Amino acid sequence: MPETSDVVELILQDHRRMEELFRRMRSVEDDRGAALREFSDLLVAHALAEESKVYPALKRYKNIEDDEVEHGEEEHEEGNEALLALLEVEEIGGDKWDEKLEELVEAVTHHADEEERTILNGARENVAMERREELGKAFWEERGRQLASGCGAVDNVRKIVES
Repeated sequence: MPETSDVVELILQDHRRMEELFRRMRSVEDDRGAALREFSDLLVAHALAEESKVYPALKRYKNIEDDEVEHGEEEHEEGNEALLALLEVEEIGGDKWDEKLEELVEAVTHHADEEERTILNGARENVAMERREELGKAFWEERGRQLASGCGAVDNVRKIVES
């Protein structure tokens, strides 16, 4: 378990890690393929853990809008589609790579920004810390289970997008 078990802080930490991985994927001096593999696993594990452990619980709170949570799930789908498009690019660092990377950055950054302003602020204001810690533990366990399964592999991302 990390330093905190507050689900809001855990989600924010993942968002900051994704931003760092975007920087690495853009850098010609870095191992862009390794950064993409780490990003792919993290994005898929993060989204699946949110959708199975966090979002359903947050829908129970009257000051957290159901449509915001459902919109978050739709944006996960858009992120997965953009991720798959990048994973399917054969030449890392080519023009197609750069194009698909920027589409992924845009989709994920947009989602993270909206989620932080709406869902996470709502959770911070309306969900007791004890409950946020319970959700954090469930999120972290599911996230870890997904990471251990190799959830970001291109074949798995393809299955997620097609379902």
